Amino acid sequence: MTTLITNIKELLQIRDISIKKISGKAMKILPSIKNAFLIIENDVILDFGKMKDLPKINATKTIDATGKIILPSWCDSHTHLVYAGNREGEFVDRINGLSYEEIANKGGGILNSAKKLQEISFDDLYKQSAKRLEEVIALGTGCIEIKSGYGLTVDAEIKMLKVAKKLAKNYNISIKTTFLGAHAFPLKYKENKNAYVDLICNEMLPKIASENLADYIDVFCETGYFNVEQTERIILEGKKYGLIPKLHVNQFTSIGGVQIGVKHNALSLDHLEILTDNDLNSLKNSETMPVALPSCSYFLSIPYTPARKIIDAGLPITLATDYNPGSTPSGNMNFVVATACIKMKMTPEEAINAATINGAYAMNLETTHGSITKGKKANLIITKNINSYAFIPYAFGSNLIDTVILNGKVI
Repeated sequence: MTTLITNIKELLQIRDISIKKISGKAMKILPSIKNAFLIIENDVILDFGKMKDLPKINATKTIDATGKIILPSWCDSHTHLVYAGNREGEFVDRINGLSYEEIANKGGGILNSAKKLQEISFDDLYKQSAKRLEEVIALGTGCIEIKSGYGLTVDAEIKMLKVAKKLAKNYNISIKTTFLGAHAFPLKYKENKNAYVDLICNEMLPKIASENLADYIDVFCETGYFNVEQTERIILEGKKYGLIPKLHVNQFTSIGGVQIGVKHNALSLDHLEILTDNDLNSLKNSETMPVALPSCSYFLSIPYTPARKIIDAGLPITLATDYNPGSTPSGNMNFVVATACIKMKMTPEEAINAATINGAYAMNLETTHGSITKGKKANLIITKNINSYAFIPYAFGSNLIDTVILNGKVI
């Protein structure tokens, strides 16, 4: 099937296949073609260019994009989309003055979600998660990472990852899965935390690896959660099974998570709301991608990742949602991009680069997703009639998406 899109007001994020990520000053550059065409063959981008150079073609379907902008679909590299129920009660607790840490200390937070997940059936968990996935696809997400971490038992962690794998099988979207058994300590291990690390390493990991349920290994390396030594042990054990590290670090404190992640060639280090000069220097000359989660900062009223500091140091940065029931009950990448511009002082060009090509890099999908490149997946957002792409973060409360194309098919 050949789909031809004509009269595109502006075609954004034109890249050569050799471009894997965008860093530093280059993040302010967003290559584009005005008055463009784009040709899709089955599920990939076949060709594109200026309308005056449009070749003769017998298209199966033609879409007129007059007045509309096209950009690659969002690449959301950090979510906890598979979870049970919700935590709006804790939302009210925070309004009434309790901190995220105080809620967690009284049995709320991740442990609250874990209890619900342990009790829910596989089918009900799948139905809830599928509804969320359909919602984010409609909002323009074209590839996504899904973590476990709300199970905290062998069976519940496996249940989460199997749901994510079933979603990948049943939906026309690229899904990467991450094992995050080290998300919190169950109450029964409160006085013997290393025994839970033993459970992760000796029971959870072998079973998850034997069923090929995860691409990555993650740890919440943070004060009150997993310390650096425990994090390193879990990383090393995961690497034995071919799992690449992607870590939660520096959400509330800087305790050495950045350094341990860089040491073990983590694909990404996510959160980074607290970032010291030492942390920044550790990220330099590494291939590790810093990932910011601005809607988490928005929802919890905590500091935003210092994007300007990261970019001005010559580093890349990615934007992702952190979609989860406790700190970010939203998978809306459009809001993430807008919030990055409004609160983190990223330019629209930087934010779009961070949410597309750099997001693909943070999932090892940069050769197939994240840019308008011949041979890459035809995952596209077609906007409504707008003046410029700066209007996307400017009109942060409006749905500006006219059409979503996923693997060459109109959704």
